[in-house]
Amino acid sequence: MSECGRTALSILLLLTVAQAPLDVTAGKILVWPGEFSHWLNIKVIIDELISRGHSVTVVTHSATPSVKTTEHPGYNVEVIQVPYTKQHIIDIMYRFRRYWTYDLPKDNILQASLKLKELTDVTMEHKTILCRKLFAHGDLLEKWSKEQFDVLLTDPMTMCGELLAQKLNLPFIISLRFSFGSAAERLCGQLPAPPSYVPGVGIKYTDHMGFLQRVKNFLYIFSQDLLFSFVAKIKWDSIYTEIMGKPTTLCETIGKADIWLIRTYWDFDYPRPSLPNFKFVGGLHCKPAKPLPKELEEFVQTSGDDGIVVFSLGSMIKNLTKERANTIASALGQIPQKVSVYVTSRIQFCFIALPWVLD
Repeated sequence: MSECGRTALSILLLLTVAQAPLDVTAGKILVWPGEFSHWLNIKVIIDELISRGHSVTVVTHSATPSVKTTEHPGYNVEVIQVPYTKQHIIDIMYRFRRYWTYDLPKDNILQASLKLKELTDVTMEHKTILCRKLFAHGDLLEKWSKEQFDVLLTDPMTMCGELLAQKLNLPFIISLRFSFGSAAERLCGQLPAPPSYVPGVGIKYTDHMGFLQRVKNFLYIFSQDLLFSFVAKIKWDSIYTEIMGKPTTLCETIGKADIWLIRTYWDFDYPRPSLPNFKFVGGLHCKPAKPLPKELEEFVQTSGDDGIVVFSLGSMIKNLTKERANTIASALGQIPQKVSVYVTSRIQFCFIALPWVLD
């Protein structure tokens, strides 16, 4: 069974155990997705659920750069109106990537921390506005409650999906690759991760650490715990309490997830304890191979014994500088293989350049 099939099976199992009658085979799933690559990961699950006959409703916002709100074959879309635009989200992502790529290596720790905080604050403000707008729609909440969904699938990077599940009294499933230092998984999901031999996500250590490395690993994880707890307490706990009408915290709400879908292979990670409701679902994007486009097929057939290398910068890199493009081209020009470059940038390489595609 494919990883995508296993993921769908996890959701179906939850539907069966939760509240679906024995004579019902199709479920109703409410989805609160993330953006960019986060949306692509959840979209794979949505497609699999639809192919199995389930009804899917996606809740997004008017500024989404990822979710199609007009053409959405197979699933329903509910759009929350927000006061910012799609371009605002794209611009902040571009600023973040540009700073991370070009300027971060030149700044000291204090400068980097202040700049990253500035960029993060803008993103958090967008998420806060969306969360408040969502729960201001009492008519939508009542409508969703009457529709009797079976489960909610959410990406915690967007925030408030787990809160929506609580308001609608639904079991919910989290789709996540990682949080830095595995802070959310440990503090909220109670995932064991002893710092003596489990390196924190984001630090370049393996499970074979010397004494000083273990101390640094402990301090790194401790700092990520403090950061996560600080942001949750300052930015989100009061909002969650206000919306629920009783003392509630972000971490407490996330911790009620029935299943965590971790988007990697367990054997790609370092040895660590796990929990029964943490399911490793690496390879969601793996699909049966399709015939190559004619242009690429001809390129491959003329590659000789050395073969080809496929180089992609993904769907989000659109403003690659000429200097950086030349650096990449120079490096790729030193290998014997032919190179197929998938780009959305206008910078062209001295190889075959094809548009970046999702399928």
